[in-house]
Amino acid sequence: MSVALTGGDPKTESLADARFTVGYGTNGFTDHPLDDVITVLDSLGYRGLALTLGHPHLDPFANDADRVAARLRRRLDDLGWRVVVETGTRYLLDPFRKHRPNLLDDDAGRRELFLRRAIELGGILGADCVSLWSGVLPEGVEAADAHDRLRARLDGLVDRADDAGVPLAFEPEPGMLVETVADALALRADLGDPEALGLTVDLGHCVVVEPDGVVGALRAAGSLLRNVQVDDMLPAAHEHLELGHGALDLAAALRTLDELDYRGLAAIELPRHAHDGPGVAARSMSALRTAWEAR
Repeated sequence: MSVALTGGDPKTESLADARFTVGYGTNGFTDHPLDDVITVLDSLGYRGLALTLGHPHLDPFANDADRVAARLRRRLDDLGWRVVVETGTRYLLDPFRKHRPNLLDDDAGRRELFLRRAIELGGILGADCVSLWSGVLPEGVEAADAHDRLRARLDGLVDRADDAGVPLAFEPEPGMLVETVADALALRADLGDPEALGLTVDLGHCVVVEPDGVVGALRAAGSLLRNVQVDDMLPAAHEHLELGHGALDLAAALRTLDELDYRGLAAIELPRHAHDGPGVAARSMSALRTAWEAR
């Protein structure tokens, strides 16, 4: 606990004393230019960015993508901010099919190219990690074959990330082939437990699919935790909700991050709330501060 390091009373500590960094996902601000996103979040006390590549903030395939990334890094340096690269943009690779192709599809070339570009941009950005996931099982593909495809394709990406010095963080997602922390750990073991591959845990997902809840999932991830996404959910649906609108025990989650000495980014993940981005960001920060004090 941070109390042991500071010698202070936990009741007097503010969220700013946490060893993890509180950030916000750009996919919750798709109606704002990126510079304005940072301005709003900075005014609210956020200190990190979970940058979703694609429309509208940073197209990884644009001719000026590297220049835009370098400019963004300078802005973040001025603020002392951290950044992670998120790869969950919906229609970047196929205008008709959300999140397709994925790493399980017959032809995953476009997805692999995208993830290689994410690693390259992550290097320019000085990102903590690049977060990625398996995707849903394609129609007509057996689970065993899908696991073989995933291992083979992910193995090459891990090597690329290792060479670039940009860690990967694999995210379990409800409804995907890899949907729990246990699934992700098994996948990592199959790959030989590479140092360059850690985990992303979405706190809301834990309400839906994790048998031991958010505390159990975070503890299972342990030292492999590279990235945390913060949102609420109800057990019956994979739907990102504002904090306090679902069943997540946020105070317990923050307490567990503290106990684990987690020092990465914990970023709000509300991709369907851009219509009220500043308001949601303000309410989210308030909920985080309240939960931190209650932990």
